[in-house]
Amino acid sequence: MRIAITGATGLIGQTLTDELRADGHQVVRVTRSRAHAGADDVVWDPAAGTIDAARLEGLDGVVHLAGEPIGAARWSEDTKRRIRDSRVQGTDLLARTLAGLDRPPAVLVSGSAVGYYGDRGDEILTEDAAPGDDFLARVCVAWEAAADPARAAGIRVVHPRTGVVIAADGPLIDKIELPFKLGIGGKVGSGRQYVPWISLTDHVRALRFLLERELAGPVNLTGPEPVTNAELTRALGEVMHRPTVLPIPTFAVTALYGEMGRTLASVSQRARPARLLEAGFTFVHGDLRSALRAALQRPAA
Repeated sequence: MRIAITGATGLIGQTLTDELRADGHQVVRVTRSRAHAGADDVVWDPAAGTIDAARLEGLDGVVHLAGEPIGAARWSEDTKRRIRDSRVQGTDLLARTLAGLDRPPAVLVSGSAVGYYGDRGDEILTEDAAPGDDFLARVCVAWEAAADPARAAGIRVVHPRTGVVIAADGPLIDKIELPFKLGIGGKVGSGRQYVPWISLTDHVRALRFLLERELAGPVNLTGPEPVTNAELTRALGEVMHRPTVLPIPTFAVTALYGEMGRTLASVSQRARPARLLEAGFTFVHGDLRSALRAALQRPAA
């Protein structure tokens, strides 16, 4: 297949690119850097509304992963604007461009996130659940709607609603590995909030599954067994052989990271991958501990 990928230099995009190429597929990277663009790459500028459309003709599929990181820094109003605009403007430009091609792709896998659901406590969240009403939920609603031009043109559009990706260089492990190594890791607040995790291996396998199977609309990309923050904390302690007895007050996270920290650490999303499971997808890492061991390269006890 010939697949275009935006966000191809990120953790997920690079892994997906490497695996597709290893299996003999052609990957066309969609990049904002003309200076670093390869011979087969497509240059775009979502903010300016420009893209080399002619080079997207005849693709089999597109995987759209590009967007400003949500956990890189405290959320100022400018940061929140960049988070939203990078997703909505980029998706709108890509969807309109693909819709106008003479030979459009059969499928657009256009990113989203479990942030769509907002803070939902113990409620089990399948893809049929209504959206939330916080900042990230509103971003996700607009993000998914921005792909409507591709949908209207008859392109199969899938929205992988991504959970917390468990990977050695992923956003979760990157932030908590050091304090857990020092023995000062612990649950945040009550620890009752649900964390919708998925291993990097399964996330990339699921993206490939969505390219190939006739699924459309939202699909939760989360592990089959969502866990609470307290359960995640215990599992990390076991895998890393470290104590986890010091709880972290929510106000301390808020003091350090502001709205971003409070949102990412304390919201509860008990998301289940109902549509993936119904379609026959099988997980390599069906439980959290195996995902953590793979990310941290710890053998099973």
